[in-house]
Amino acid sequence: MVFRLLLLLGLIALGLLTYFILQRSATRITRTPVWILWLVVMAPLFWGVWLLSYSQNQSLPPAVLIGPFVVCFFLYWVLILLGRTGTAEKPVPPSDAASESGLPPNASQPSQAPPLRPINQAEETQLRNCFPANIYALQQLEFRPQAVLCLGQLRSNPEEAYRIVEKNIQAQFGDRFLVLFRENLNGKPFFAMVPNPYRASDSVPEVEPLARPGLATGLLLITLFTTAVVGAQMAGVSRYALQSDSSLLLKGLPYALALMAVLGVHEFGHYFTARFYKLRTTLPYFIPVPFFLGTFGAFIQIRSPVPHRKALFDVGIAGPAAGFVVTLPLLLWGLANSAVVDLPAKSGLLTVDALNPSFSLLLTLLSKLMLGGALTAGKAIHLHPVAVAGYVGLVVTAYNLMPVGQLDGGHIVHAMFGQRTSLLIGQMTRFLMLALSLIRPELMFWALLLFLMPITDEPALNDVSELDNQRDFWGLMSLALLVAIVLPAPEMLIKWLNL
Repeated sequence: MVFRLLLLLGLIALGLLTYFILQRSATRITRTPVWILWLVVMAPLFWGVWLLSYSQNQSLPPAVLIGPFVVCFFLYWVLILLGRTGTAEKPVPPSDAASESGLPPNASQPSQAPPLRPINQAEETQLRNCFPANIYALQQLEFRPQAVLCLGQLRSNPEEAYRIVEKNIQAQFGDRFLVLFRENLNGKPFFAMVPNPYRASDSVPEVEPLARPGLATGLLLITLFTTAVVGAQMAGVSRYALQSDSSLLLKGLPYALALMAVLGVHEFGHYFTARFYKLRTTLPYFIPVPFFLGTFGAFIQIRSPVPHRKALFDVGIAGPAAGFVVTLPLLLWGLANSAVVDLPAKSGLLTVDALNPSFSLLLTLLSKLMLGGALTAGKAIHLHPVAVAGYVGLVVTAYNLMPVGQLDGGHIVHAMFGQRTSLLIGQMTRFLMLALSLIRPELMFWALLLFLMPITDEPALNDVSELDNQRDFWGLMSLALLVAIVLPAPEMLIKWLNL
């Protein structure tokens, strides 16, 4: 009875959190009612809970659980598109500079009659004086209802130019505008001034309460419970035994604590780096689920613009780097305490009781390092619960390093190569993952997720200044880590290691 009550509380907390996220994000891109989107997102969760709670068959086919997730993801995307295309107004054709600028749609394509330009004639003179001729030779101003495009010739280092121009504009206009520094499709830098949505006013407090420690702590405790339940089941405790003796949850703590350490350190890596750059961000929120791994991970939300590409890179790479530092020792210890079993006829990515490590180059090397001669051809690994947590951490690291959209890897390649090149890399990654899923069908769901998420990444305020050599090096190392995790071990290496 207590177990079912806690399960219900977990679902309620997850439902409220999901509704909150959809209300904050989906309403910006579609007019489809939030409650409909919420039902579509939550439907597969309710389906999975019902099956696992009431089904008498303890070995349900994976398709029965995963199928509704795939269907609902497609349905969610269709509803988003219908809400966007069915209600969008006829766009106003932008000028060449605006269309190449990468500005927000409301800055270059207003859907209503254009109001007065953002600055008056006297302010225009002040604005022109903000551009020293030896720094950025201003040639033309183009006015939009929500932006002022400042077109000219860059004559100094981009970082120095942005610092000086932004300082001059702030001295003249205060916090009224955000100063953007972008490149058009021809690679020519230009400045833009857009209204500052984060500006303090009498009606809007300067600092919106974002921490919500009560919500973060509640989700953490619920996730600790759900992961402990899953960990206990990995240790051989049945659901029925857990319902009759709650003390058996202690057997699930090694898995729960290890997994939450991996996920928590990952998100706190983002959090503390964002705070270092004075970005407004929420605390990490865990997502509890009463089945599968016990959680769908954790996330933070950054609520202020990223100042430059160096900050974008640092925030992006901090999470995977911190998470991997914790994942590696947990995985090594877990592998050392895992058992070697006979390789079954079928062994997939989620077969943790008989895992064939050869699908991943890095996992193959680590497994052979810790298990030595016991791991030979025709053998598999029955993962210790801590090894399962480390293995999940490896998968989470690889997924987040995918150079697509707003994933950590998308931020990294955007900061390294610029927004246009990152779009090309993201599109190539999508198709490469789709091709790899034809060899490893377990990756099909992963590949579909990459196609469902937006491929664009939000630019930094100064999106022109490039990274230094040290950051470029660590960016390449992060992509090499992704390749080592995702690509299977070559046949020559498998034979050499006698696997």
